[in-house]
Amino acid sequence: MSLIQQLPPGPLDIIGDVHGEYEALCNLLQHLGYDAEGNHQDGRTLVFVGDFCDRGPDSPAVLAMVERLVRAGKAMAVLGNHEMNLLRGSAKDGSGWFFDERQAWDAPKYAPFQRLAAEKKEELIAFLLSLPIGLEREDLRVVHAAWVEEHIQAIRPLPVGSVIEHDNQWNEATHMRAVELKAAMREELAKHPPGLEDPHHQPPFMSAHASHDAMMQMHNPLRVLTSGVEREWHTSFYSGGKWRFVGRMPWWNEYDAHIPVVVGHYWRRYDSFDRSQVGKGDADLFEDTKPWSWHGKHGNVYCVDFSVGGRWAARKNPQFPVSNYKLAALRWPERSLQFDDGHIVLTDSFLEAKPSQPGK
Repeated sequence: MSLIQQLPPGPLDIIGDVHGEYEALCNLLQHLGYDAEGNHQDGRTLVFVGDFCDRGPDSPAVLAMVERLVRAGKAMAVLGNHEMNLLRGSAKDGSGWFFDERQAWDAPKYAPFQRLAAEKKEELIAFLLSLPIGLEREDLRVVHAAWVEEHIQAIRPLPVGSVIEHDNQWNEATHMRAVELKAAMREELAKHPPGLEDPHHQPPFMSAHASHDAMMQMHNPLRVLTSGVEREWHTSFYSGGKWRFVGRMPWWNEYDAHIPVVVGHYWRRYDSFDRSQVGKGDADLFEDTKPWSWHGKHGNVYCVDFSVGGRWAARKNPQFPVSNYKLAALRWPERSLQFDDGHIVLTDSFLEAKPSQPGK
């Protein structure tokens, strides 16, 4: 099977990024009308847009549920950038539930969190390697971050299970192109001893880092599809646990196909809250778009990530309402939103939606 697979026929419930929030997932499934085995009386099918893990209190339980539902044929799922990081062996912010070297660093910010037993890691890796990058049928497309046709076509011939093999090949080829930047990157870091993970010490803009990161992102189709379109920024900003020099761009303003696309990844806000509360210092790509509106050039792209991954901030600071950070499912073809707190919203029709603006 290809890394781009077929969606099943019939009505779907497309669930946004879960990020280890097992309780929210259980509540959402109950509101959607699924039983413990993933059955629905109306024959609906669950679809997950990826980013099951990291930051939340119980990533192992979320992944165990997703695996059980997928293997039973009750759900489909695509890989997100957080799963890709895990498969790469790249220990990132909030991944202390899996990586031993991140446990102590993540504890002040995210603890308590359940850790995955060492003997279960191999099984989890095997499950994640069985997942595709994109899903499609005549009326709908699903991918974690960006449906960019040239990159979709680049991975369409690749078989499931080969994602890390080809990711490594693309990364290696890009590293060879970027080798001339390495010396300049070392010099930039030497001038900023606190490094790039300390939120209290903002580095100056590092042009070599920016060029390197943009190149590593955009020359690897797997990174574009799971992490989005990124371009060099004008300053450094703290987001996702480190200082960055490239920012996400609203690729949907250039999406010219008429088949709707559903994504996660972008930390959409239902209620107004300061994104810096959850460590997001990049531009809000939905600043001028209503939370229930479709977006993009043809108003046929929808981000279903409503920032449930930020609930760790509410657990650490009671001034941040938990209700700011929601888990949502987009019901298709109804185009309604079901939230984990029971709230239901009908999204704007395609024609009513307006293109979002690039980050400033």
